[in-house]
Amino acid sequence: MVAIAATIRKPITEDRVSVLIPSYSQPHSIVDRTPHISSGQTIELTGEVTRVDGDTVTVGGKDLGITVKASTVRVVTSHVPPKRKTSKKKPVPNDQSNGP
Repeated sequence: MVAIAATIRKPITEDRVSVLIPSYSQPHSIVDRTPHISSGQTIELTGEVTRVDGDTVTVGGKDLGITVKASTVRVVTSHVPPKRKTSKKKPVPNDQSNGP
């Protein structure tokens, strides 16, 4: 999981605000029901990295789906791959039926 610092630009509706995201040159808005939010306030948007391509990172998640420069994201939690299930092998019995 990564975080991107965004700056509130202005409220759009009662529950949606326009945000400015560094290195993302497109307008972006998010749902934010915080009662006392003001222009210029900095917030963190979090999401999962879905793609890394050179010096850019695509971040997906709630209210996200954007590609930004890798230098603008901060790692919140590192990825831990799932552990493999290990099967317990049954011991092979000693075959003594072919005796002398």
